[in-house]
Amino acid sequence: MDALEAERFVILGGPLGYHHSSKKHKALLVVSAPDEQVMCTRLSGDPWMRMGILSTVEIYSWEILLGQLP
Repeated sequence: MDALEAERFVILGGPLGYHHSSKKHKALLVVSAPDEQVMCTRLSGDPWMRMGILSTVEIYSWEILLGQLP
């Protein structure tokens, strides 16, 4: 994940609140990818994904209308 952040593929990332109903921690990643296939391919090669530390649960496209990313 650190390498993907250093390459500016992962723009923002961090944990979300603990979900008591599922007893699992969740995280949010904001990535810079032209489409879902590119995103999944890039993330699948990351050690955190391969070791099961992170897994993809939901994917949303996002259009920034207010502000800007660094």
